[in-house]
Amino acid sequence: MENILKSFIVFEGLDGAGTTTQIMNLARYYEFNKREYFLTREPTDSPIGQLVRKVLQKKVSTTPEALALLYAADRHDHLYSESHGIVRMTEEDRIVISDRYFYSSIAYQSVECNPEFIRLINAFPSPEFIIFVDTPVDECLERIEKRGEEKELFDRKEFLEKVRENYLKAFEKLPDGVKLMKADGSKPIAEVEAEIRKWLSSFSL
Repeated sequence: MENILKSFIVFEGLDGAGTTTQIMNLARYYEFNKREYFLTREPTDSPIGQLVRKVLQKKVSTTPEALALLYAADRHDHLYSESHGIVRMTEEDRIVISDRYFYSSIAYQSVECNPEFIRLINAFPSPEFIIFVDTPVDECLERIEKRGEEKELFDRKEFLEKVRENYLKAFEKLPDGVKLMKADGSKPIAEVEAEIRKWLSSFSL
């Protein structure tokens, strides 16, 4: 069996899919039930992660490959930092909830980079749980528009359609021991939240 980080929950989905909303709902649920958890996201708030965000916001320009390497560097620090790393948190028996992980790189960056290159630089441990919030592309773009923010680098319909295809392909080849839930992000928020809780509780999480 490949290296799998126990009690590590990763939420994935297109921009605008609703992953952040569901993550915050799950965190509140664990808070209420006094469960030890650690909430995190990618890109992180580290200096490397902040540079990635500047590229996404089109404040800094670089090549797709360089951006992929920045993501991988941020992820390595995210996993192995002695002060706040995911590995350390799981070793302390906390439930770790992350808004995105290396599946985002495989889905997004494989559109413009060699997929083998993306996989090679993202040879990181797998999470035990993946929750893919699958929301139609048009609905995602509509939600992004309603935020009133400037669209980021990847917020284009044709691009996001390819990203969704890449996600689905990646999830066909998960290692044994990784559990996947596909949630319909077009359903009401409370309904999706209930489905996620029920699924995780079946594994005593």
